[in-house]
Amino acid sequence: MPKVGRDPHPADLHVGRQIATVRVQSDVSQAQLARSIGISCQQLQKYENARNRVSASMIYEIGRSLGVPVSRFFEGLPENGESGPEALQLPVDRIGFIASAEGRRLTERLIQLSPRVRARVSGLIAAIGEELNAPSTR
Repeated sequence: MPKVGRDPHPADLHVGRQIATVRVQSDVSQAQLARSIGISCQQLQKYENARNRVSASMIYEIGRSLGVPVSRFFEGLPENGESGPEALQLPVDRIGFIASAEGRRLTERLIQLSPRVRARVSGLIAAIGEELNAPSTR
């Protein structure tokens, strides 16, 4: 468990985010996964948010339950000495959105589109974002 008053270790943040990502990609709710591995929903939330460190045995159980190898939770984690903690900082708000009901619905609908149409929708969203962020010319 991280020490009080200290930020979680970047590796703990990465593993927690990977747990959330794999869970969402597997279309498994927090409640379903927590029940499957014998912990409370609150404890799973603490793992996913890196408020509590995940033990090796728990990572094993999570991987078993989600049908992925333990190594999946460490993918993208820099090797020792390759780069600093800043390389591990992923936007928490993105994981939160993807895990939300709205994010899941949007993702499901986008996946149903053909790759060509999906690319056009992505371009449209990018254009809208640019327009919203552009300085006002009025």
